[in-house]
Amino acid sequence: MAVVAPHRSPSISTIVRNLLPLYAVRFEFLLGAWLAPEAVVRKAGRLFTRPFTSSRTRAMAAPTWGADELELDIDGTRIHAYVWGDPHRQPYVLFAHGWSSHGTRIASWLKPLRDAGYAIVAFDQAAHGRSSGTYTTLPDFTCHLLAVGRHFGPAAAVIGHSLGGAASALALARGLDAQRAILIAPAADPLAAVERFSRFVWLAGYLGRRMFARFEQAMRFDADDLQAHNNAPKIGRPALIVHDVEDREVPWSEGERYARFWHDSRLLSTRGLGHNRIADDAGVIAAALRFLGGETVGERVVSSPNLPYGFA
Repeated sequence: MAVVAPHRSPSISTIVRNLLPLYAVRFEFLLGAWLAPEAVVRKAGRLFTRPFTSSRTRAMAAPTWGADELELDIDGTRIHAYVWGDPHRQPYVLFAHGWSSHGTRIASWLKPLRDAGYAIVAFDQAAHGRSSGTYTTLPDFTCHLLAVGRHFGPAAAVIGHSLGGAASALALARGLDAQRAILIAPAADPLAAVERFSRFVWLAGYLGRRMFARFEQAMRFDADDLQAHNNAPKIGRPALIVHDVEDREVPWSEGERYARFWHDSRLLSTRGLGHNRIADDAGVIAAALRFLGGETVGERVVSSPNLPYGFA
């Protein structure tokens, strides 16, 4: 049912067109840090919370594989959802996509999950895919995931990729009703994400921290509220954490952190799949199905004052 399109290398002209705007922003931030730091912080904040416009293009172009589609009004935001099977009569899996992605990113999982007897629910986060909005944040990701979960009722499992993995953990710690969790390449630390963003766009570190402090003040949250190690211990359900040791977007250590602090979890480490291909890998999907069936998958990560981290 789900076929992953073959990867095609971009042309040189495409690469140049994509790089020119990036370097324009980078040099603007370099100069602006000296000439207009407040304006730079405001622009960085907009850039940090606005998904790539290609998310919508990819979502519109992607097949929906026969999904029933509906729109949910969540606090004035129109959230587009996709349903395969009957989540009211079958155990269902709730999928949370990552930043600048979309709900039909679950395509590679559809046939294996349906063959195993599961219904699937996915949706486009605010400002992504077919949903409304222009800007969004991790707290928004979490709130919308909670709302979709409440709409469809208790889930057999939640599967989250990247920022969707972080939102899944936060939602579970705040009452999302799902029996199991699978986090794929999950982000664990919003402050580290700000540092990565700052390095990528050549934003001075102190301005990146100022940007995030403004988010905290405006949205009335603290970075500690979003840290994996402060939320994972609150979740009393089994979890499988899957992360590639060569992930260049979200380091393997962030997945390891979830596994270390999530009492009933195990870590499955891969190599050579990176941050995105890991979500489509047949071996990962097969391991996840075994986990959903109750098998032991991955390694238990333990820690103590004398052993910062290790495997058991």
